[in-house]
Amino acid sequence: MKNQKHLFQLPEDIHYLNGAYMSPLLRSVEEIGIKALIRKRNPTSIQPKDFFENAEILKSNFGKLVNCPAKQVAIIPAASYGLSTAVNNLPKDNGNTALVVSEEFPSGYYAIEKWCRDNHKSLQTIKAPETLEKRGERWNAAILEAINKETAVVLMSTIHWTDGTLFDLAEIGRKCKENDAFFILDGTQSVGALPIDVEACQIDALICAGYKWLMGPYSIGLAYYSEYFNNGIPLEETWVNRSNAQNFSGLTNYVDDYAPGAGRYNVGEYGNFILLPMMNAAIEQILEWKTDNIQSYCDVLTKPLISYLKENGFWVEEDEFRAKHLFGFLLPPNISQEILLQKLQENKIYVSVRGKAIRFSAHLYNTEEDIAVLIRTLREV
Repeated sequence: MKNQKHLFQLPEDIHYLNGAYMSPLLRSVEEIGIKALIRKRNPTSIQPKDFFENAEILKSNFGKLVNCPAKQVAIIPAASYGLSTAVNNLPKDNGNTALVVSEEFPSGYYAIEKWCRDNHKSLQTIKAPETLEKRGERWNAAILEAINKETAVVLMSTIHWTDGTLFDLAEIGRKCKENDAFFILDGTQSVGALPIDVEACQIDALICAGYKWLMGPYSIGLAYYSEYFNNGIPLEETWVNRSNAQNFSGLTNYVDDYAPGAGRYNVGEYGNFILLPMMNAAIEQILEWKTDNIQSYCDVLTKPLISYLKENGFWVEEDEFRAKHLFGFLLPPNISQEILLQKLQENKIYVSVRGKAIRFSAHLYNTEEDIAVLIRTLREV
């Protein structure tokens, strides 16, 4: 697959290797957002059906991306909203321990830590191995070993958000089901760039912010909830999630029941006339590209960088346990992080620092020149 830089409006003189921080907008997504914004000039063009139809299309497309029915998808404003929704609906009598991995993203950690505190459960952190040799393999083994009949829930990211460590989701999901534990995932740093199947991995809830690898705008995301959650309690009581919401003339005929499936978990005003069309255009482009192709492109693109890092004393996770679109690398002792970051800035190379790692993240808008400039900069320090 060739690079798709022409579909974006990134300045020619920068090297944006920081999609894990925030994706650039596709030209098509930007254009649809502008059209949607202009549409609000004249409210007569917005019909009652517009509160719902675009949302159903978006849910269907997200379902295609992660292999789930559209009715089990909810539209959310942020990962924290979706994670709290899942955690708040966990059963209280299903084990006494919740598992997280070390340095989990705060939104997931705070949600499960509060649940444990409120319900007198233990929170166990599966730490990354101290040794760097076979680190990903050993970390996965430790997670699997920790899951037992006392485990109520495993809450973690699909890959580690700071360094791109791959977790064996299918095997972890299988072990969870063997022990009647729930499996809740934050997919923000991989869904849209890395294939995932909620059925194959036996995932109970998959939560995704939309502004990173789903290539959408800020303040919108998507969540899959398994059928277990279909009778749960939403974070808010909004009219649009009730079963009679599409009958505008009968809204004060109050009802107890909600929209089917995960419909009760949609955020209020989820039929956002600006964000929804943008988010949907982004996911349609991802479906056209295919996540397998995105991973393959990033794998080929970054091979020269991986070779350079391994040959020059940097640490990077082994291929089998490293995402190809996002990974962290550690500096050798003779390189100052401060000096390196200064050089990167001078050369208009954009990456992130997360923990001790320099976090690199690439996509189809990146080119061989981006990688070459990064390698030359590493050589300079």
